Amino acid sequence: MKKKLLREELQRRRRKSPYYRLLLVLGPVFLLLLVAVIWYWQATLDERLHAAFNRAEAQILSGDYATSLELYEEIYVGHPDFVLAPRALFRAGEVNNLFVKSYHDALYAFHLLEKEYAESEYVLPALEQEAEIYKNQLNDYSRAVAIYQRLVDRGREPGDRFQYELADCYFRLNNFEQARIEYENMLKSWPQSELVTEVRYRIGMAYALEGGMKEAEAVFRDLVKIAPDTPFGVEARFGLASVLEEQERLREALKELQSLEGVYPNTEILQRKISQVEERIKKKKRAI
Repeated sequence: MKKKLLREELQRRRRKSPYYRLLLVLGPVFLLLLVAVIWYWQATLDERLHAAFNRAEAQILSGDYATSLELYEEIYVGHPDFVLAPRALFRAGEVNNLFVKSYHDALYAFHLLEKEYAESEYVLPALEQEAEIYKNQLNDYSRAVAIYQRLVDRGREPGDRFQYELADCYFRLNNFEQARIEYENMLKSWPQSELVTEVRYRIGMAYALEGGMKEAEAVFRDLVKIAPDTPFGVEARFGLASVLEEQERLREALKELQSLEGVYPNTEILQRKISQVEERIKKKKRAI
């Protein structure tokens, strides 16, 4: 009973306290102010995020890549639903790839972009950079093949360039048959490509490396007829000499090589090849 009376007395005194009365008056005001601050924060969020993105872009121009990456991360991590979040994630990958040369961080950003924003317009540009990193920076041609194939299948332009890169990856994997097939597919799909001359030469090389000397000879002879004075036309003449030598047609090979004197850009290699074929002809004569 005494405890109850004591509690009631304390409550009565608290209500009479000036601090309590002040709290009753200021409490609603403070609550309204808090609501207003929260509303203002939300209302200006887009504006502040746009400003943060612009600051990140400006930091790239000034060479402060670390700050730009921090600003991009604040956007795509802290506000993944913001309209510029996919672009910020793409730019983070791009900065890591092109400027910081942190290729694994770049790949992480590009993979995350595809996972979280599969329909974004930045996915295909990200795939392009992924393929280039795997092929030219990490020498992971198998992964590069998979990505270049996706770019070709999705009709990404320039299609001839991606088809060429796909074939080149197979070539670097020593899968010469598949490389040749991909080069031939390129000729069928992009017959007007500026890469056609080089592709024809590479088809001949692929045949030769597969052991198809007759097929390689035919491809090289066609290329020499079509584009004799182009860089790959000249290389085709050298390639033709090589496949003729492989077929033991040594005098034909020597004649082709001698016709390249003053034309072939690598004089040292040409002279070494001529000497090699001449020596083989001499050995054949001695054997007879």
